[in-house]
Amino acid sequence: MLLAVDVGNTNIHMGIFDGESLRATWRMATDAHRMPDEYAGVMIPLFEARSLTFKDIDEVVLVSSVPPLVTTFSELSRAYIGLDPFVIGAGIRTNMRILYDSPRDVGPDRIADAVAAFRLYGGPVIVVDLGTATVFDAISKEGDYLGGAIAPGIGIAADALFERTSLLRRIELVAPKEAIGRNTTNAVQSGLVYGYVGLIEGVVARFQRELGGGAKVVATGGQARVIAKEAPSVDVIEPNLTLMGLRILHELNK
Repeated sequence: MLLAVDVGNTNIHMGIFDGESLRATWRMATDAHRMPDEYAGVMIPLFEARSLTFKDIDEVVLVSSVPPLVTTFSELSRAYIGLDPFVIGAGIRTNMRILYDSPRDVGPDRIADAVAAFRLYGGPVIVVDLGTATVFDAISKEGDYLGGAIAPGIGIAADALFERTSLLRRIELVAPKEAIGRNTTNAVQSGLVYGYVGLIEGVVARFQRELGGGAKVVATGGQARVIAKEAPSVDVIEPNLTLMGLRILHELNK
């Protein structure tokens, strides 16, 4: 079985593949100060709850937006699983032309998303990754990675709002029943959730025009189920898209 680990700035998303089938997934908070043993101590009971152990893992693939945690998870993999992980980075085989001005500047998690989206849905396809940042990626009909757009994530926007205003308190990030909030909690929820829906709709519409229309829109990331389900332009919500891309990239580079 393959352990795929996607280390983001806010969350770590892990999944175990049995062939092409995703058997189990987990999310945990990212903490750059945790040691390999500490992460292993969190993972072991998570595995046991799904009747799995580290001994079941034959291969490990890793992508990280937090450079220090590449070392942390590599050490964990070697110490507890007995394997060197395959780390997604510049120079790996993707079977996708990267048409960015500087291809090395594209985050490897974005490439994983793009590869998975094209494999699953063909092209043209637009990926909307709603995580710490809100990231849009465009893939052509021919399967070329064209580029994208990056905006602050809804969590960053919410944190800035609460930290810089005296009277607003933290609220649950859910879509209110009505856009016109009749209390402060609903007003903030409306501004954040429907504001980001507007961001998605606006950027996707511009991407569609530049792609010539007809692109499938795939949403992923930790906030996808909250925001993307409210966005009419989104065709598919696939929270495990990055993990699927890691599996495909690992397969291509064996």
